[in-house]
Amino acid sequence: MVVRNADKDRYEVFYGSDLAGFAEYTERGTETVFTHTEVDSAFGGKGLGSKLAAFAIRDTVDRGHRIRPECSFIRSYLERHPEYGAHVTGVSDE
Repeated sequence: MVVRNADKDRYEVFYGSDLAGFAEYTERGTETVFTHTEVDSAFGGKGLGSKLAAFAIRDTVDRGHRIRPECSFIRSYLERHPEYGAHVTGVSDE
């Protein structure tokens, strides 16, 4: 299960009842800046990072926000999913 925890400015992925990882972000107006993503090594190999990224990106787009991927994990996910390109900002500037 993946949820947006707006109180902590992050998306969280759970494996059963255990918090397995998160993607931190900051919001600047209608831009969501992803700053850091991690999945605990105890949960590696289960595809949780991809589920986390997919949910976070879809939710950001659904909320009408643009995505700024400062986090290398989110940036990598977006490179593999060009269908979100119209919603991404800041990549070609760097």
